[in-house]
Amino acid sequence: MSHNTVPRSAAEAETPAKTPAASGDGAGAGSRFRSRFRLRSRSGDRKRSGSKLSLRLRFRRDRTLLLMVLPAVLLILVFNYIPILGNVVAFQEYDPYLSENGFVAIFQSPWVGFEEFERIFADSAFWHAVQNTFVLFFLQLVLFFPVPILLALLINSVVRPRVRAVAQAVMYLPHFFSWVLVVTVFMQIFGGAGVIAQTLRRHGYEGFDLMTNPEIFKYLVTAETIWKDAGWGIIVFLAALSSVSHDLYEAAAMDGAGRWRRMWHITLPALRPVIALLLVLRVGDALTVGFEQLLLQRQAVGVDASDVLDTYVWWNGIRNQDFSYAAAAGLIKGVVGLALVLTANKVAHLMGEQGVYKK
Repeated sequence: MSHNTVPRSAAEAETPAKTPAASGDGAGAGSRFRSRFRLRSRSGDRKRSGSKLSLRLRFRRDRTLLLMVLPAVLLILVFNYIPILGNVVAFQEYDPYLSENGFVAIFQSPWVGFEEFERIFADSAFWHAVQNTFVLFFLQLVLFFPVPILLALLINSVVRPRVRAVAQAVMYLPHFFSWVLVVTVFMQIFGGAGVIAQTLRRHGYEGFDLMTNPEIFKYLVTAETIWKDAGWGIIVFLAALSSVSHDLYEAAAMDGAGRWRRMWHITLPALRPVIALLLVLRVGDALTVGFEQLLLQRQAVGVDASDVLDTYVWWNGIRNQDFSYAAAAGLIKGVVGLALVLTANKVAHLMGEQGVYKK
């Protein structure tokens, strides 16, 4: 046996045993992984338990968006929410001349409870204004609401971009006209001295004056609203149509679906959530059917045909300086409008749509 030969057991005995620290990457990597896991779990627990920290992080993340929204929030707060506090005069006999400051006069006016509401409910003119308001609302809902949808479908079917842009511009333009100009245009066309009446007289027929006819006034108001705002209303529907993938239309065309089939099974389902949302908002705005438009034509057709809630409040409350009466009527209108929004939104949920807010 050679002298350099060492038994295997003795060589293993002389080799020092490797400790976990000296073993290199295996145990060291495991310990580092465990330490990192502990740090992550602790930070996650800190975020879940410390709401202030998570709120601060969210504010830092969204501070640019919050700064952009801040002016709009301030405007809504100043002009929409703070004036709600003024509804307290509906339960008072408010007299702004009790003090040099009308705001201070609120605290000096006597309380009358529900006396103003009793006056309103006992007034037959109020119920007549409510009837006219709902009649105009249903007419505009049936005749006006589908028009922007049809116009959006029509514009969306135009192939040439230049023709589409010109059509949109022509339809948008009346929205920027004031109601004074809109009523004047209709008067020059359908009035007693308008183009149609003069043309009929030249040819030996008897002229007409639609602008002073109380029986068709509600249809005339609806036609004015359609001409002025229908083009502007297609913006939302065109935005919804632009998000529909063209692959769906191509696949449907390859399967043999015609234009009407593609519209019924692809286009209208894409517009359904937007239609439901705008319908809920329109129902909530049912008691606001146009103040300036009706006030401008009040003298021509008479009070019975043109008086709605807004003009009723203005005429009996503001013009006659019965501010408590006007505040009570406005409060009734707001409560009924809120109830209509909630009801319409519930119906939208039952139909499977989101509506104004989720469930």
